[in-house]
Amino acid sequence: MTQERVVYLNGELVPESEAKISFRDRGFITGDAVFDATRTFGGVIFKLKAHLDRLYSSLTYMRLNPGIPQHQMGELTMKVLEANLPLLQADDDYWVTQRITRGVPTGAGEHQPTVIIECMPLPFAARARYYSDGLSVITPSIRRTPPQCMSPRAKVHNYINLVLAEQEVKAQNPDATPILLDINGNMSEGPGSNFFLVKNGTLITPREQYILAGISRETAIELAQELNIEVHEADIDLYDAYTADEAFVTSTSFCICPVLSVNGATIGGGGVPGPVTDRLQKAYSDLVGIDVVDQYLSWLR
Repeated sequence: MTQERVVYLNGELVPESEAKISFRDRGFITGDAVFDATRTFGGVIFKLKAHLDRLYSSLTYMRLNPGIPQHQMGELTMKVLEANLPLLQADDDYWVTQRITRGVPTGAGEHQPTVIIECMPLPFAARARYYSDGLSVITPSIRRTPPQCMSPRAKVHNYINLVLAEQEVKAQNPDATPILLDINGNMSEGPGSNFFLVKNGTLITPREQYILAGISRETAIELAQELNIEVHEADIDLYDAYTADEAFVTSTSFCICPVLSVNGATIGGGGVPGPVTDRLQKAYSDLVGIDVVDQYLSWLR
């Protein structure tokens, strides 16, 4: 147990190698599952309540009862994290994730839900270069699932729409990241990331109806308001993106990461991060007590 991370699975803490679910589980068969993920900074979990609030909103949307009240899910999450912290390296941090599937059929249309809570080290080494070079964004031909079909505001396991978009983008440029357009041709989001641009000192981000509003997105907006940076939620088309002064993405792992280009069009003067992005990155670092940019860049050194 001391040499291997543990996971909470249906009432027990077990080594990851021993955590198994049925091949008849609805989460595997149909993607019928909900999840949420936060991260640690220096081993300290970030905004757990906000993530659990969103998790339970997604569960309500999916009509999925985990059989565990929210406060107990929080306690179990902390128990899993504390059990895994001794295995965390000094320069590492964890994703901390809860997953609830519809589970296995028990008869008469009923199911026994599967509940998983797990930790995984963040991919600092693989993503470090984005903080020195900026992200190259490509908008794929695949559009984001519209709210008329399934609300993107629920954080569910079925990521096929986003997976196909990422495959298309990676086939063009393995180092690029996708930001999908919505059904109306406006910028929406990427797999686990929200999009922002800066124009004339004003911060603009897509409206919530067409995206999963990330906790890091919410944090960036709050920090901008504290810094007296004007923020708008609005439709953003490709003209807006190409003519922006700056752009960046937010996510649980990235926090705030600058964007260098969209579809090959360099944003602003091409220097990353831009001045507004830089201010927000510094404010984010002050909030969490770690220089989040340097934590990534240290992996390049």
